[in-house]
Amino acid sequence: MNPWFGVAIMATVTHLMRAVPLLAIRRRITNQWMLSFLHHLPYAVLSAMAFPAVLTDAPSSTTGLVALGVALVLGWRGHDLSRVVLGAAPAIGVAEALQLLV
Repeated sequence: MNPWFGVAIMATVTHLMRAVPLLAIRRRITNQWMLSFLHHLPYAVLSAMAFPAVLTDAPSSTTGLVALGVALVLGWRGHDLSRVVLGAAPAIGVAEALQLLV
């Protein structure tokens, strides 16, 4: 099968998933539960994608836990995502260097 055909299918499906709700819901959402759900949804999806990667992509589980701890502290203190990443990534390097010394 031609790879461009697969790319076209994926692009169409992605576009439909984004366009259909915008076309189907024309009035303002006033339901408080739905507003709260839509507000928290991006954070939940980002966490579901990032949490396993932090623990499995690090050189060892110890360094992954250190990076997770740094990220949680920075996020809890209200830093934006770029600062959380820029704080957690060097934490992996420092934890790995300290682990090599021991």
